Amino acid sequence: MKENTCVGVIGLGQMGRGMANSLRRAGFEVHGLDASQAAREACAKDGISLADSLAGLLSRAGIVVLSLPNSDIVRSLIEGPQGLADLARPGTLLIDTTTADPAVMRAVMPVLQRAGVALIDAPVSGGPRGAAAGELTMFIGGSQADLARARDVLSALGSKRFHIGDCGAGYIAKLVNNLLVAAHLLTASEAFRIAEAAGVKTGQLLDAINAGSGRSGVTLYNYPSRILNDAFDSGFTMQLMRKDVRLAQGLMQSVELDLPVCTQVAGIWQDSVASLADQEDFNRIVKFDTNRRG
Repeated sequence: MKENTCVGVIGLGQMGRGMANSLRRAGFEVHGLDASQAAREACAKDGISLADSLAGLLSRAGIVVLSLPNSDIVRSLIEGPQGLADLARPGTLLIDTTTADPAVMRAVMPVLQRAGVALIDAPVSGGPRGAAAGELTMFIGGSQADLARARDVLSALGSKRFHIGDCGAGYIAKLVNNLLVAAHLLTASEAFRIAEAAGVKTGQLLDAINAGSGRSGVTLYNYPSRILNDAFDSGFTMQLMRKDVRLAQGLMQSVELDLPVCTQVAGIWQDSVASLADQEDFNRIVKFDTNRRG
């Protein structure tokens, strides 16, 4: 068996489970690993093979997809005792779909290089539905050689794949993307409050906005499919978006920029902690009263 026909997926939550199923549909032999019994049971019902251990998964899979909550968990998986850097065979290729802290991952990259393990950073957008359908948008950083090797795996996961630059560029691109989403949700919610107060309902206004220059992904997709219908079911939480906004703010500070709009956006998302629980859908930020911050 060619190694590229066997793929490991570490992290079998909503996103990882969807990705594992998309890979299986594309003809790959998939082996999954997750600490959660519930996640393992759900994937087993889908017909996904489960590895008994990290060592077992790495003995089979030459390409491993990571779908984990944050870069600290990724770093622990790589650098910890009997972690990926210790157990992976030289030549193993990691595809990290985590929305990660670029600084943390820069610290990890030399560890992987010493172990002979290649890394592609490919954070994703599209939520659980996109993962399950194999229709994610992927922000990709890595060498041309590694991308060529991962081409079929990436094609199974994402219908829109953008090679941003060298390893690490994908992490930066995804943070910028999510910061824009966070800002657009705030500006759209305040703009629509102006219209409502002046006597024009958001539903009356939305089609015109989306045909005009004021449109954004938030007005095109989030409002019609998640907000106006009160669904709030994107599968992406307030906690995760707050984390991503903090990471974007940290990136801004690391490059010694002081940008007032980005700082204000980050402050509003942080201030929402008191009134919007971590597990609420991130689109509920439109319900947050920005006049009552703090």
